[in-house]
Amino acid sequence: MKNIYLLMTFLILISTDLFASTSADVKVLESSEEIRLLSQKISREYLMLYKYPNKKNIKKQLNNFLDRLDIDFKNIARTTKDSDTKDVLEFLAYSKDQIADMFKKSADKDKAALMLDYSETLLEGADSIAKSHLYEFSKEEKMLMATKEIKYLLERIGKYYMALNVGFADTVNKEKLNEAVNNLEKELDQIRAYKYPSSLAIKQNDLIAFWDSSKSYYKSDKLFIPNLLQEMSENMEKLISQLAIYHSKNQ
Repeated sequence: MKNIYLLMTFLILISTDLFASTSADVKVLESSEEIRLLSQKISREYLMLYKYPNKKNIKKQLNNFLDRLDIDFKNIARTTKDSDTKDVLEFLAYSKDQIADMFKKSADKDKAALMLDYSETLLEGADSIAKSHLYEFSKEEKMLMATKEIKYLLERIGKYYMALNVGFADTVNKEKLNEAVNNLEKELDQIRAYKYPSSLAIKQNDLIAFWDSSKSYYKSDKLFIPNLLQEMSENMEKLISQLAIYHSKNQ
């Protein structure tokens, strides 16, 4: 009887430890996902500032993004026990400080090129952190991750669309834009295949319709319509956010 009691105690301790570990991983993954998203948003908005320097609201938005990065860094630092993750965070914090210094000066082509590099640095750091905290996802968690990936890809597409049209139309950036477009198509296939309740099926169809209406412009060399495409992208983000809430509740 004593052995059974000890075994049960041991199993409870293990399950409690596993739950705590998974809970911490979830928190880190959530923050790393937002860092991925913000890395693209910051670069896209900075390219907008470079193209349209008189738009006063862009700088405010950029500083808001930096504030959100700070929160994500702190959330990860408080949650993780992984030494490699903490090392990556230090490097990302340094990159963020460099970006903050850039925001204090007028935007120019050299800084815009640097911003493209910094956005990839933040992205690589966030991906590295996420890999260290992955766990086995449920079906609904996989769908939730698909919605987050779509948000990220919309921003990535917007970033490279801007880059190609403001003086950075090199082969690498064209390839990255096409890759992001193709990846978004794959993620949307999961959304298309999912059986949503009727109230959300409308959102599902609207999301796909928005994408079908806008995707050809991203590969066009003839039209440059960033404000229209950004508005359409924001509409898609709102729709995908509603689908994300559904998957989050059904985990």
